[in-house]
Amino acid sequence: MDWLRRCAVWLDDRLHLTALYASTAGHEVPASAGSWFYVFGSATLLCFIIQIVSGAILAFVYVPSTNEAWTSLQYLNHAQFWGWYVRGIHNWGSNFMVAIMTLHMIQVFLFGAYKYPRELTWVSGIFLLIFTLAMAFTGQVMRFDQDAYWGLTIGASITGRVPVIGGQLVHVLLAGPIIAGETLSRFFALHVFIIPGLLIAIISMHLRLVLTKGINEYPRPGYPVHRSTYDAEYADVLRKEGVPFVPHAIGKDLVFSALVMVGILACAYFIGPKGPGGPPNPLIVDTNPRPDFYFLSIFAVLALLPDWMEILVLFIAPALGILFLILLPFISGTGEKSYKQRPVAVLSVIFILLVIGVLAYMGETSPWSPHMEAWSASPVPVQYIKKLTPLEMHGALVFQNKQCRNCHSLGGVGGQRGPALDEVANRLTKDEMVRQVIQGGGNMPAYGKKLSPAEVDALVSFMAKLHQKGVSPARPAATPQNKLPRDFATITPPAGGLR
Repeated sequence: MDWLRRCAVWLDDRLHLTALYASTAGHEVPASAGSWFYVFGSATLLCFIIQIVSGAILAFVYVPSTNEAWTSLQYLNHAQFWGWYVRGIHNWGSNFMVAIMTLHMIQVFLFGAYKYPRELTWVSGIFLLIFTLAMAFTGQVMRFDQDAYWGLTIGASITGRVPVIGGQLVHVLLAGPIIAGETLSRFFALHVFIIPGLLIAIISMHLRLVLTKGINEYPRPGYPVHRSTYDAEYADVLRKEGVPFVPHAIGKDLVFSALVMVGILACAYFIGPKGPGGPPNPLIVDTNPRPDFYFLSIFAVLALLPDWMEILVLFIAPALGILFLILLPFISGTGEKSYKQRPVAVLSVIFILLVIGVLAYMGETSPWSPHMEAWSASPVPVQYIKKLTPLEMHGALVFQNKQCRNCHSLGGVGGQRGPALDEVANRLTKDEMVRQVIQGGGNMPAYGKKLSPAEVDALVSFMAKLHQKGVSPARPAATPQNKLPRDFATITPPAGGLR
């Protein structure tokens, strides 16, 4: 025993293990920090460690090639011993990590832990959340199934809309103008090397800030933060009720982390991994891609978004939102911490969570999504093709074969992304229909280069028959000016325009 003691003293003298322990695991924290509200940070770190370990195991089998990625995942699911379970752990670890990190950010915001002197702790947490979402997106691409292919296509489409440099960004993202062999290699490098490296660096800085600036005490109403006095007040709190994090304040963290680990392992075992779905093939139209749950709200926004709001919603609003979060501790770095005295903060969190929750539900159910089987499996209802002229019948064939019913319903069957066309002739004149088909508008793409003039004429002739019984089709609202009464046609408005 004396020999072991001398060895321990020798090692401690050179590695300073006692001092290291005292400044890290044994650092003093307020006793009030040993609360169930303070367990989310350590649980997020646990999820990240699980991701590193499970990801390293998967990397032994996964082949980052467009020809082999999908096959290697099938091998993991069905041939590799416990391969499906490791994939499940990696998948559910990602889900748990995003969810728990979000809870951690909400708790920090509501408890005012972003205020002086912990501004950089909050800022580093914002970047951790951003890179965690980037990690999740690149991980979804690693599945390289139909979901991954179309998700990456949407991501590239959004990137291409960046003003001025959109094309160059797409080229950097995809390693070329299209999704090809180098694309998956690039995302593999991002997912396995670059983003985890950035996360480790930011986590190290985040933990350093937690150790140097301390853990936020449980906020009490009526005790606002003042820059001139807070440091002394916090030192007084530690002197009166400070306890070592290990072993006194870590108990609830360990219990919650154990529950999180059990949850991840149980979900991996009973639910299993996600995908891969069908192999990535842009020629397969019978697909219904869905992103992972943390991107469902974005998926819904993109589907509902009018084209004129794209730049605002896709780029300006997120940039302003992230900038606001980064500047928040510098804008509101002092004052009341307790959420009980900050009703605007509480209502803001509730409103944002409700919006995200509703959009995520809509993204999952997708009532507006294309009905991909309508054109092939659902015939045009008989009542719409009775007593048609040859031209109108040809238009009905164009309507069916060009997959218009993927997005528009007819007789209650078809997609709901666009409006139902049962009574379209009551809303639009033939000229308006031609313009809509050729030029597009709203969420509808332009088909001027995909349909011949004869097909457009036939299609519009067929749709002109789709109106409510007993009601005449729509007609132009104005008579051409050369047919107006002479006195009316020569009237000119006064200077300054009509009022």
